[in-house]
Amino acid sequence: MLTLDKVYHAAYVLKDVIRETALIKSNINPDCRTYLKTENLQVTGSFKVRGAGYMISQLTEEEKAKGVIACSAGNHAQGVALAASKYGIKATICLPDGAPISKVEATKSHGAEVVMVKGVYDDAYKRALELRDEMGYTFVHPFDDDNVIAGQGTIGLEILNELDGVDAVVVPIGGGGLISGIAYVVKHLAPHVKVYGVQSAGAPSMYNSIKDGKIERLKSVSTIADGIAVKEPGANTFELCSKYVDDIVTVNEDEISSAILALIEQHKMIAEGAGAVSVAAVMHNKIPVQGQNVVCVVSGGNIDVTILSRVIERGLLTSGRTCNLCIELMDKPGQLMDVSRIIASLGANVISVHHERASETKDINGCYLRLVLETKNYEHIEMITKALADEGFGIVSVQ
Repeated sequence: MLTLDKVYHAAYVLKDVIRETALIKSNINPDCRTYLKTENLQVTGSFKVRGAGYMISQLTEEEKAKGVIACSAGNHAQGVALAASKYGIKATICLPDGAPISKVEATKSHGAEVVMVKGVYDDAYKRALELRDEMGYTFVHPFDDDNVIAGQGTIGLEILNELDGVDAVVVPIGGGGLISGIAYVVKHLAPHVKVYGVQSAGAPSMYNSIKDGKIERLKSVSTIADGIAVKEPGANTFELCSKYVDDIVTVNEDEISSAILALIEQHKMIAEGAGAVSVAAVMHNKIPVQGQNVVCVVSGGNIDVTILSRVIERGLLTSGRTCNLCIELMDKPGQLMDVSRIIASLGANVISVHHERASETKDINGCYLRLVLETKNYEHIEMITKALADEGFGIVSVQ
């Protein structure tokens, strides 16, 4: 059973396993005082080592001798692998075959045996239970276990110790273990503090379940926040979220991408999609925290570098930092120079040019000019398109 004593005990046990992560000031939303709880800088790059470490520490000698098994989209896998290695225990990890390569290799680097399973997290979960029954392993649940939740709850203790006058804590939600532990601690020690959960709009399992008052299973999940792409919340976490979480919101892929980009630019900090959803919710005013002291838990930083480049590109586009502009103009000398002059005078930078003659234009002598621009923001883009239109150029599309 989850208790405050268990969370305090977890904090004591984990002293030699984890690092107490920093709480840093941020200006991601000028309307509130935001702080980032940097679990992306945790050992293994994620908060998951807290819950896994405490759960494994509480095993009997017989259980330790047989070994442990877990399933994960990646971060829990690394937490279990590292914790098991510290206790000299064999660890077998089932991962969905879509897990980022970086997470797979990191799990192997901690000495665990990795079993790749076709499908998503829930398919890996099913296979892990089968191996548990066949081999006698102890299953380390990624979120729906009291000891795991207690381990994650140590983040709540650290937040309350690090910052006086906390008004709200914003937490990513996948299966719900992280927010369950944090909310339990916060509501028992500082009940006036609001606790908000954030899910990806492509995997809103807890959001839907809380909204409808019963545990619901999604048919499918699709999100760049692979660490929280869970089809169904746990029974324990659903109950704890129902009781202690004030509200749950969702953020879309563009909002997540812009949050990842903001963390890179403003704090030189890498967050994976799952870790950035809390920041996205505050950045895009999904939560009523104006004028408050708000802590965003950045839960992990294990993003695949191949995904990161695409996320940055998308983040630049969705935040108005780049612009794809298609202009219709007359195919005659001087037109391109005039367009360039207008764009340059407004301080934008052309990074790609494509000129094409096309019969689809209104005028038989017309052509299309497709440009990719580096811009400041959406207001800057509007200024450029207005100036071009005022000079008589036809704006076909702006993206």
